Amino acid sequence: MEPPAWTNAEIAVLKSLSLDSLPPLPPDPSNGVADEPLAAEFGAQLFLDRRFSANQAISCATCHQPARHFTDGLKKAQAIGKSKRNTPNIVGTAYSPWLYWDGRRDSQWSQALSPLEDPDEHGTNRIQVLRGIAANESYRSQYETLFGPLPDLSDAARYPTVDGAASGQTWDMAWVSMTDADRATVNRAFANIGKVLAAFERTLMPSASRFDHYVAALISNDVQDRETILTADEIHGLRLFVGEANCTQCHNGPLLTNNEFHNTGILSAEGDLPDKGRVVGVREALENPFNCLGDYSDDPGRRCPELEFVKTGTELIGAVRTPSLRNVEHTAPYMHKGQLDTLAEVLVHYNKAPDAMIGHNEAKPLALSGRQLRQLEAFLRTLSSPVSNASAK
Repeated sequence: MEPPAWTNAEIAVLKSLSLDSLPPLPPDPSNGVADEPLAAEFGAQLFLDRRFSANQAISCATCHQPARHFTDGLKKAQAIGKSKRNTPNIVGTAYSPWLYWDGRRDSQWSQALSPLEDPDEHGTNRIQVLRGIAANESYRSQYETLFGPLPDLSDAARYPTVDGAASGQTWDMAWVSMTDADRATVNRAFANIGKVLAAFERTLMPSASRFDHYVAALISNDVQDRETILTADEIHGLRLFVGEANCTQCHNGPLLTNNEFHNTGILSAEGDLPDKGRVVGVREALENPFNCLGDYSDDPGRRCPELEFVKTGTELIGAVRTPSLRNVEHTAPYMHKGQLDTLAEVLVHYNKAPDAMIGHNEAKPLALSGRQLRQLEAFLRTLSSPVSNASAK
């Protein structure tokens, strides 16, 4: 059956979802090198470097693999140890005010620091990282071109040497033993490492997909192109996406995410307690010393409305961040702990909308037929496209 013609109002909705409607990348005033090409180049090198880990075998790209659209294909990330959650796609996250499934970081640069010291990820510490930068002539030169002299951390009495593989308690005791001034010196330089990693990650954007080409053909009234870009089932799936399936309530805008937090009633991963999600993550974001209100932000005005007006409260229990659907075909398994293996399983979950194990499921049962679910899945596969950064290929 031939799909009916789109109305002007429907075309306006489709246009709002197209990459052609993506606004220019907003500045990050908390990161003074966010848009410096040298910082992005330096960050790309660090992103791939395994030496900044306790076992010299883990890099950012271990979990955020370019060939897998910056995911890893695992239910939960595996580095030195196993992470608590699934590896999210980082492409386009420069547009998000929150990072991680629970939004516990408020910028790409503050997020980039956390894996370096997570015992299940890189398992190192900030002094080790900075000494690694100092020991590499190229890295030291790039750092000092961007930020000025790297602090001298060679005095082990002031800056304790703690093996990254040592227990967290050992590192905590060493850190507490330092003076406030020396801790601030280390933190400022460590924050700069996060800022160059973020400068690289800001360059990772999706490119136009078949869906975007279809919307462009609709807008230009190119009938011939429009009839060959998407199949009838894919168009029916798109109609469901913006209509009866109610997907755009959360997956809206050109990146197909509202960057908000929702409880959708997903079951806990096997062996896990229910994930409290955003209700805990928001507290971490507010307490994090590297947040946009902290001393290591480059914005002298500390303009930070997302933290100043952040929503807290029990309604956030079990809520997690809405992921982008760009390249969703290539980022399985799905959900915040990889609970679902296929897109078909995800759609069945939303079709049933079961009661949440913790908090309240915001989704409502859809009562779509099996054919409609297959059409919806067919549409989701039209959102695939290469990452638009040359260094990511």
